[in-house]
Amino acid sequence: MLRVRGRELLLGLAVAAVAMVGAWLMGWWIPRSGFRLFIPEELARYRGGPGDPGLYLALLGRVYDVSSGRRHYEPGAHYSGFAGRDASRAFVTGDYSEAGLVDDVSDLSFSDMLTLKNWLSFYEKNYEFVGKVIGRFYGEDGLPTPALTLVEAMIVKGLEASKQEMKEKQKFPPCNTEWSSARGSRFWCSRKSGGVSRDWIGVPRKLFKPGAKEPQCVCVRTTGPPSDQLPDNPTHRNRGDLDHPNVGEYTGCPPLAITCSFPP
Repeated sequence: MLRVRGRELLLGLAVAAVAMVGAWLMGWWIPRSGFRLFIPEELARYRGGPGDPGLYLALLGRVYDVSSGRRHYEPGAHYSGFAGRDASRAFVTGDYSEAGLVDDVSDLSFSDMLTLKNWLSFYEKNYEFVGKVIGRFYGEDGLPTPALTLVEAMIVKGLEASKQEMKEKQKFPPCNTEWSSARGSRFWCSRKSGGVSRDWIGVPRKLFKPGAKEPQCVCVRTTGPPSDQLPDNPTHRNRGDLDHPNVGEYTGCPPLAITCSFPP
């Protein structure tokens, strides 16, 4: 969990990154005509029950009319706890208790913020935006608060981290894996292991990542120059990424075998 000072620094750096992409990621700040400002007590009346004025929910301070999805949100439905409030945190945690149905997302991770982004995109696409909740994410003037700015900043950082992770996955695709109590474990590589399609197969190796408790099985290219060298570099040893400092062989598995089996 990030400390307050660390988050303040992150906010300063990432807000600058947001500004570089031009428009805000999901149009959160784009003015829209006809939207209302709700105080939480007013929004709480919109739970879809008898005599209620409607069926609304809020996500990151944005209010959506979910009447068309009534069977999911009306009283007694599985997601009824989301109605009439901003329960942004529960969209990530899955905690549908009263303690979990809250809008505090201050300690969530970058990947959690990307999950919220995806949920927001879902509601933007499928339901009508009707207003904003005055409180954590929007002020009485309807403008974003520092808390929402931080959320957007973390989404930017999360997108950058996701892009880097995808680049790493292309370099070291995860192995295919299987396990059974009778046969033990088997790791193997193919041209589409780990969901990554490529023109090489590779061999199973342990990938040690900083901060990870256990190594991950990845497929490592065995020919050509290392990934961090230019293809026409004449000095490489034609061993692909086999000599990368963060990868290691599996004991008992032939160095160039595309399948490694380990009995129980």
